[in-house]
Amino acid sequence: MVSAAYHQASVTLQSRCHFSNSCLNQQNRIASFRLISKGVQLDIALTRRGTYSSRRRTIAVTQASASHSIMVPDPVLSPSSGTSSESKKKSNEAALILIRHGESMWNEKNLFTGCVDVPLTKKGVEEAIEAGKRISNIPVDMIYTSSLIRAQMTAMLAMTEHRCKKVPIILHDENEQARVWSQIFSEDTKKQCIPVVTAWQLNERMYGELQGLNKQETADRYGTEQVHVWRRSYDTPPPNGESLEMCAERAVAYFTEFIQAQLFSGKNVMIAAHGNSLRSIIMYLDKLTSQEVISLELSTGIPMLYIFKEGRFIRRGSPVAPTEAGVYAYTKSLAQYRQKLDEMFQS
Repeated sequence: MVSAAYHQASVTLQSRCHFSNSCLNQQNRIASFRLISKGVQLDIALTRRGTYSSRRRTIAVTQASASHSIMVPDPVLSPSSGTSSESKKKSNEAALILIRHGESMWNEKNLFTGCVDVPLTKKGVEEAIEAGKRISNIPVDMIYTSSLIRAQMTAMLAMTEHRCKKVPIILHDENEQARVWSQIFSEDTKKQCIPVVTAWQLNERMYGELQGLNKQETADRYGTEQVHVWRRSYDTPPPNGESLEMCAERAVAYFTEFIQAQLFSGKNVMIAAHGNSLRSIIMYLDKLTSQEVISLELSTGIPMLYIFKEGRFIRRGSPVAPTEAGVYAYTKSLAQYRQKLDEMFQS
């Protein structure tokens, strides 16, 4: 009976259900929540275990099995979340764009930022706009960002430059009222929107007691070598903070559970996030070792493009390097999309 009620709430967007009292047991990585649907109240604790592998180690991860698909207020706004053989046949290729947010106001002040919610500087805004110009001819059907404003600003500003002229709409699923109040009642308007999902799992790694401290002053206090270990090692966290390994557990688990499903269904996805959460995802995509990933540096506001084809991720680097034409010549579908945009704005 419990299984049937949960299944029903998960597969229909029209069910009047929501999650409340959500919590995460950090030690055991167990998600527990209360499901209320049609007057039935159930207390459920669910975990989903999975793994991702590097060349040198395998890390066990646990992810709550609640899907964003049940939180979407408008079915038309949401891309199909299934990974059926039918949807795979419709498209065997999809684009994945990764963008590290532009310079933040604490980046400018050389402070450890981590999960503190700090906006972009003027330079960061310009970087986000430039990133948008670089991806203006790459199809985007779905956007994922972290829950932090600097990543969300980057995604929104980038999309102002996209030639499709579609409007990114952040999906609010924190409660039923938020979902009801954010509904769109024009079918024409819905067609001109791109859904944006925010997820804390894509946040920058939490720097613990270093957050808000000046990086140079911290090095002077604790020693350059110790601070380097905190910042660049794989499995050594700063005091009461996250290591890159811990950040990778949540970011990669979220990517494989939710975002990869969209790519399987043929949706083109953009992720605007942070240096460490994106390094973690790239580690998974490129099968990097724990030693290789710690030397990976990502520039702010420079997009990276992957082609997801036949179950494999193929990196194309920045969408404009070495030449824009080279990227579009790489796949037939990207070339056709670019041609369609050209024809649309020439007519």
